[in-house]
Amino acid sequence: MADPRGFLKTTERVDRPKRPVPVRIMDFAEVQTRQDPSVIHQQAGRCMDCGIPFCHQGCPLGNLIPEWNDLMWRGRDREAVARMHATNNFPELTGRVCPAPCESACVLGINQPAVTIKQVEYEIGEKALDDGLLEPFIPDRLVGQTVAVVGSGPSGLAAAQQLTQAGFTVAVFERDDRIGGLLRYGIPDFKLEKEVLERRLEVMRQEGTRFRTGVEIGRDITWDQLRRRYDAVIVATGALKPRELPVPGRELDGVHQAMEYLTQSNRVVAGDEVADQIRADGKHVVVLGGGDTGSDCIGTANRQGAASVTNIAIGFEPPAQRPDSEPWPMAPKVLDVSSSHEEGVDRVYLSSTVELIAGEDGRVRALRLAETEYLPDGSRGPKAGTEREIPADLVLLALGFTGNESDELVSQLQVSCEPRGTVARDDHYMTSVRGVFACGDSGRGASLVVWAIAEGRACAAEVEKHLTGSTRLPAPVRPSTRAIDLR
Repeated sequence: MADPRGFLKTTERVDRPKRPVPVRIMDFAEVQTRQDPSVIHQQAGRCMDCGIPFCHQGCPLGNLIPEWNDLMWRGRDREAVARMHATNNFPELTGRVCPAPCESACVLGINQPAVTIKQVEYEIGEKALDDGLLEPFIPDRLVGQTVAVVGSGPSGLAAAQQLTQAGFTVAVFERDDRIGGLLRYGIPDFKLEKEVLERRLEVMRQEGTRFRTGVEIGRDITWDQLRRRYDAVIVATGALKPRELPVPGRELDGVHQAMEYLTQSNRVVAGDEVADQIRADGKHVVVLGGGDTGSDCIGTANRQGAASVTNIAIGFEPPAQRPDSEPWPMAPKVLDVSSSHEEGVDRVYLSSTVELIAGEDGRVRALRLAETEYLPDGSRGPKAGTEREIPADLVLLALGFTGNESDELVSQLQVSCEPRGTVARDDHYMTSVRGVFACGDSGRGASLVVWAIAEGRACAAEVEKHLTGSTRLPAPVRPSTRAIDLR
């Protein structure tokens, strides 16, 4: 363990510093900065000898949190990096974008602020890449079998790296022009600068993973052709079909899905030219949806110079502190205040969108809202007589996702799907078509980055077992049978 009296000597939690709001909204560089090594040492030392580390239960990856906290406290950086990579392929990514459910489960959180697990994880990831502590793992021999991974988000990349290191020849197919999926085009640079992703991809290239960009499976190559060319196929296409807003005025100019807006912004930040880019300059922006995607839209709109940003949520405002009904070690539903919220937004709760109102030019000019009413049967909707209007020149729909976009996967391979729109799979991640597997959001539903990585790792182990009869890869996660939509 770390310092036996660390949590008694250091009761204050010190989070990673952030650049000042007036400075950071002028660019898309990362909001948070690195901490002084002495602070990391002190914070890691707060990890206590709790007997049963509930943080393991809180982390879908099963990260060995007390062990690498102890190693960081002792200054044994190389060993900490090795311990982290035993369970997590991409700590430099999760240390930035994971919501850290492990911290909700931290035993110290019973009567003190939880250990700063996420920032120690971030520091381990940075040390691995910056200090040359992460060397490519190149297998001694190839097994002579090939695997195609369709989709290059966190689940696809995790599965690809695991199988490459096990000696398989792995090709990752991505329909976009760059590798990364939502990591590339869904998450803004102020949360995840793309140079971080590029450093990891270079390590994977050195290990032998092959990347094929600009190839849409189902159109450029049929799913059936892919299945015949490779010994196994992993579907890691995500769950990017957006939830719609069925109200009058949805068709108006100026009303867009959040991912359309974020993707264009990320491309421009990357140096691309985007014709007719959706921009928030001087506009009254309304973001519908209170999750991470909505938060990303808020931060992007403020950086583009929006006149105002309003965030509408249909439900109640969560409490600021853990409620008594969700005691430790449950993951409490508390108010999320992200760096984007700190930069300026009017958050409105218990509001249902009734109509989008057109201006003279056919563009949206206002949003008609009503107070949300909860009915005895559990349903909810707008309460009559409570309607009001707010100005809206740009409306962004961040209402979550409802399943996979690829109709060709079903029509060409006859893969079965769940009623919720995800790919059906058994307890070994295999779909209804033998040799075709599904992991991450494509099978689980929209969820967290740590779940995506965990499923990619577990799926890789099942693929190896299917192809060779046994596996040396860890497989701690079984497929989920319920939909989770946390974006």
